Amino acid sequence: MMRYLFAGLGLLCVALAVVGIVLPLLPTVPFLLLAAFFFAQSSERLHNWILEHNIFGPMISDWQSSGSIRPRAKKAATLSIAAVFGLSLILGAPTTVLIIQSVVLSCVLIFIWTRPNG
Repeated sequence: MMRYLFAGLGLLCVALAVVGIVLPLLPTVPFLLLAAFFFAQSSERLHNWILEHNIFGPMISDWQSSGSIRPRAKKAATLSIAAVFGLSLILGAPTTVLIIQSVVLSCVLIFIWTRPNG
């Protein structure tokens, strides 16, 4: 029963990661890492699939082996974060929201850019 639950959670995480490719505020890699974890607990076939995937596999392998993020992914994350913040400014978000958003997004950027390059 737990194998099915973990497999379902892994598939949900992959779906959220795919949505995160399009939506700037939804992270992609953390969901892929969770999916890899859930697949490792439930299905060797799914686990091998995600690790060998042309797009997802290298990101997961980089993180698992050295905690690194590829420079291209860092740049994409930075552009996405800038786009989200810019959109908030354009839409006239309240000052409180902008302050909270700038603090959180700055922390995310600091985390991303202080990781080694993959």
